[in-house]
Amino acid sequence: MARISGVDLPKNKRVEIGLTYIYGIGKSTSMHILSKLNIDPNTKTDQLTESEVNNIRKVIDSDYRVEGELRTEVSMNIKRLMDLGAYRGLRHRKSLPVRGQRTSTNARTRKGPRRSAVKKKGGIRKK
Repeated sequence: MARISGVDLPKNKRVEIGLTYIYGIGKSTSMHILSKLNIDPNTKTDQLTESEVNNIRKVIDSDYRVEGELRTEVSMNIKRLMDLGAYRGLRHRKSLPVRGQRTSTNARTRKGPRRSAVKKKGGIRKK
């Protein structure tokens, strides 16, 4: 099993798809890496030789920001927006959609499940 950037690539998948399991690498980036190294994108991940895996690892380490480093950078960017008090930062702080979507309906992924209103019991009053 190939392990690149702390991620185990899945067995029996095409290499171009297997590389997308690494945070920060999408399909176009994986195709670019494979074309740079002259590796056929249709080969399965468990059929890669050790030298090919090492070459992929070297290219990713030298040219791309992936996994922990990228996650840190993204979270620092969000924290910076929140500290500045920018509109996008306020939306992040309130956990509302950041990019201008409507919130009167929808936006459930960002806002979380609906909270039902708490009703008080209408008991008998003593006089």
